[in-house]
Amino acid sequence: MGEIKDGRAINSMTLEELEDQLKAMGSPRFRALQIYQWFHKKKAAGYGALGNIPKELRNSLEERHPFLGLELVESHPSGDGETVKHLFRCKDGQVLETVWMRYKHGNSLCISSQAGCRMGCAFCASTIGGLARNLDAAEMLEQVYQVERMTKEPVSSVVVMGTGEPFDNFQELIRFLVLLNHPEGRNLGQRHVTVSTCGLSDKIREFADLQMQVNLAVSLHAPSDELRTRLMPVNMRYPLKNLLDACRYYVKKTNRRITFEYSLLDGVNDTEAHARALVRILKGIHCHINLIPVNAVEERAYRKSKPEAAARFKKVLDQSGMTATVRRSLGEDIDAACGQLRRKHKP
Repeated sequence: MGEIKDGRAINSMTLEELEDQLKAMGSPRFRALQIYQWFHKKKAAGYGALGNIPKELRNSLEERHPFLGLELVESHPSGDGETVKHLFRCKDGQVLETVWMRYKHGNSLCISSQAGCRMGCAFCASTIGGLARNLDAAEMLEQVYQVERMTKEPVSSVVVMGTGEPFDNFQELIRFLVLLNHPEGRNLGQRHVTVSTCGLSDKIREFADLQMQVNLAVSLHAPSDELRTRLMPVNMRYPLKNLLDACRYYVKKTNRRITFEYSLLDGVNDTEAHARALVRILKGIHCHINLIPVNAVEERAYRKSKPEAAARFKKVLDQSGMTATVRRSLGEDIDAACGQLRRKHKP
């Protein structure tokens, strides 16, 4: 991952980078594993918790590689108790949202990869304030660790679907995935992680070449370039042909199924004709289609499809032999559902 210079957060360094750093400092190699396990297996929230590490070494490391944590600002539980939205503040004052969801099969966490977003999707709240900056891998990890510290319960799956475009922060995303999966750390299996992209074709190919076992979700939302460009400006740079070719490359390279996310917008992209067009463009791609009745955003005019329209849309897909589900919305009452996350805090 390149040379590690002073300033890289201690909790975003790989075990190998820690070993190299301690060797350069004249410390024994075994200390690297101890420190790594403190931060990623025991989820220490700072250098002060590293009880079996000599104070002189802790102080020296902290000068070079500070701990990068998050401060909880507020939490909002949904009325049904199945969802909690947490607002965290970064050390530089940026805020981000993380959503915890309880399912029968375990706890899932939706994390942010950027403070804000620059993709400009027309129905999404996350992009309204623009992009402030990328998140460090440590700030992505700390969303997981913070929630586990607070709930005293393990997170069984992580979805990188919060604020931001993960592939627009590619290197830190990959670092996060490596750290989250490391057997000497949090050791969350890659198949329990899903990364969602709005369709950066070149990064989909680059991600495919890494051959990770992480699940890939692609936000599609329209079956034609004209409509998709209207809803998602990123389509001007990565039109459907380029995007779908990259998706085919991903499936061939990894032998893994892609999930296509399709937000259903009332009267915009939810007719049976749209469904038939979707079938045509996805023919031959090993995929699952996740239909998402879009969630209300105050500044946007779009509204979710009526249940009967969603049912008709799904029926067309079912009859074509495609696998499709309609996503159950969680957290809409606390602005924590799909498309509603944003950097918003009222002191």
